[in-house]
Amino acid sequence: MPDLIDTHAHLDDSSFADDGDAMFQRARDAGVRRWIVPAIDRGNWAAVEHLFRTREGVYPAYGLHPLFLQGHRDEHLDELPAWLDSKGAVAVGEIGLDFYVEGLDPQRQRELFEKQLHIAKEHDLPVIVHARRAFEETIHTLRRIGGLRGVIHSFSGSEEQARQLFGMGFHIGIGGPVTYDRANRIHRVVSSMPLEWLLLETDAPDQPCMHRRGERNEPAFMIDVLDTVASLRDATVADIAAATTKNAEALFGLN
Repeated sequence: MPDLIDTHAHLDDSSFADDGDAMFQRARDAGVRRWIVPAIDRGNWAAVEHLFRTREGVYPAYGLHPLFLQGHRDEHLDELPAWLDSKGAVAVGEIGLDFYVEGLDPQRQRELFEKQLHIAKEHDLPVIVHARRAFEETIHTLRRIGGLRGVIHSFSGSEEQARQLFGMGFHIGIGGPVTYDRANRIHRVVSSMPLEWLLLETDAPDQPCMHRRGERNEPAFMIDVLDTVASLRDATVADIAAATTKNAEALFGLN
């Protein structure tokens, strides 16, 4: 059985409220025994910390997600360093830029993103980055600030963008979208990228695999992602599992 780390799962989501115990057990039965749970706004930092305190194998990240821009306040940024210091954080996240959803002020997104990147750098923590229709600017910002490491979650960029990220020491997070037949660009990236920069994730409860469309996603389903990645790389499931787990342990300091 593989020993896997789901590097991006929102397990504090209310959709898991009624069957949390069963969900965690299904994950363990599938070989997924550790989880990185990133926060999305100040309002759920406590819920993420509670999972860390009560569920073995859960590791928290704290940050301000661009999709929830309307609720973010400057004082939340002021509070973030103390949470990182005292609440078990293994990363700053989920943070980033989203130019896909209309109505999200791009300049305010940039301000929050850059400030959180500097906080991560000061605390020597990796970042978990959301980038949608914002890859070029995200890469430019990471390069300009420098001295950062982390993962671009749910990567959907080009092979060239992936190469630029590897060159800066950033990992690529791959989840359910890779299982779709027409995900040709992601397939090309995954099949050719250096294995040392690959991470597996679910983004549960979102982004289910192709044959689970319309269902709630959960960590146990990461096995489908693992199988697809192994097939794309003409590798064994055991080799992909071992490599991606090692990558996650190193990035998030889990050893």
